[in-house]
Amino acid sequence: MGKSNCVLPFFMVFGIHFMMGQTVDIKGRIIANDDVEGIHILNNTSSTFTISNRQGEFSITVKLNDTLAFSGVSYLLKKVVVGQDMIKSKSLIIYLTEKVNALDEVVVGKILTGDLSSDLANSGIERTINFFDLGIPGYAGKPKTQSERRLYTAGDFKPIHLLSLLGGSLDVDPILNAISGRTKLLKHRIHLENKDKCIDRTKSNLSQILFTAHSLEESYRNEFFYFCADDDQFDNLCIINDDFKTLEFLKEKLVSFKSILQSTIQE
Repeated sequence: MGKSNCVLPFFMVFGIHFMMGQTVDIKGRIIANDDVEGIHILNNTSSTFTISNRQGEFSITVKLNDTLAFSGVSYLLKKVVVGQDMIKSKSLIIYLTEKVNALDEVVVGKILTGDLSSDLANSGIERTINFFDLGIPGYAGKPKTQSERRLYTAGDFKPIHLLSLLGGSLDVDPILNAISGRTKLLKHRIHLENKDKCIDRTKSNLSQILFTAHSLEESYRNEFFYFCADDDQFDNLCIINDDFKTLEFLKEKLVSFKSILQSTIQE
């Protein structure tokens, strides 16, 4: 009996330590009222991370008592501690709560009665006249940048424009700008502006999750992102705007960047 009493606690302690050290891949799903794609899932204990797909599904490696953090632009941060049930089932469902920016109640102008006709008549508000009221053409789309306006003014010559010769109304500006190289220069400038916007967006969305799991000194981070932008693949990622694919690309480039950085320091 004495030996049995000693052996049983030993195996219980051994079993607990084994479960705590065992790592498993769990599959999870995020449920929320809004978009669930691109939610960042960070294992704070092991500094590993992943991103949810369009259906809110994800997979991540965990062990008992690890802490998982779920974060997204539109949602409140949620943290979950990995328990034994999660280890056994290898599954997890997470419900996220939307951020609500509560504003103080402010009364501006006159108190409204609820009668639409009466309220409009007493509001003293005059509708702004626009170009449609005056019967003139106007542009109601996304405002163009300065470089885009210059390109529009310069014209983008295409061979089909030569058909205008048949009607005697050929605009020579696009041809002259194409010959002088001004059109090409403006297109290149727009490309650089769009790339800078993409770099800023990538920094904002992925810096925290990337550098939490793969450290890099703050002083080298801007240089790293421009190093990534020199890769042609970065332009394609900017077009498709997929955080998951961009993050995988950044992880690969970070390995190369650190290798080059180490070689430079040694020299």
